[in-house]
Amino acid sequence: METLVEALREALSLLFSFDPDLLTIVGLTLKVTGVALVLSILIGLPLGAGLGLREQVPAGGCLTPVIYTGMGLPPVVVGLTVYLLLSNQGVLGQLRWLFTPTAMVFAQTIIALPLMIGLTLTAVHSVDPIIRLQVRALGATRWQLVWAVLSEARIGVLAAIVAAFGSIISEVGAVMLVGGNIEHETRTLTTAIVLETRKGNFAFALALGAILLSLAFAANFMMYHLERRGAGK
Repeated sequence: METLVEALREALSLLFSFDPDLLTIVGLTLKVTGVALVLSILIGLPLGAGLGLREQVPAGGCLTPVIYTGMGLPPVVVGLTVYLLLSNQGVLGQLRWLFTPTAMVFAQTIIALPLMIGLTLTAVHSVDPIIRLQVRALGATRWQLVWAVLSEARIGVLAAIVAAFGSIISEVGAVMLVGGNIEHETRTLTTAIVLETRKGNFAFALALGAILLSLAFAANFMMYHLERRGAGK
């Protein structure tokens, strides 16, 4: 118990002193996660909206089950696959991305993309078909229809973004495999927590954990706030 109390005290000291190593890890985590999230939105939002706007989504087809399976894809399997692709003997080995932040972005984008597509698809497809008919009756173009439906499905789309963010900000297996957990280069919050815990440096690990929890809480609080605003309109 005394060890835990002392670790908590040291963790608070590290947080309020803005420890340089701590800030470096947080900065890299936000950079990698942010880029991966933006990429997953740019790719996944149009794909999910396009699939959701189809008159009938074939439940027995191949594409939709593949997307939903991808939503539960084990991150460590993604990491292993990306590692093999980027290794010297891999198809993409000539890019020299392995053990770089770019490889981490690559892996995290693959993890977040099925969530972004699947949840956007569900949100868009759940919009009342009458709204689509009304928009079309007014002579809207395809893109105007997409925008109108996305506006109606905005809470579901925001939930997709938050879910994608949560899935990659807390991921450890894939980024450790493809990033290598290199100090000041590819060390993120999750990989640093694993390392510091193994070293017995519980204070630093707790400080990192507190930041990770704060980021997750901030994302979900934002989602809650936006949902409340949407419900009030």
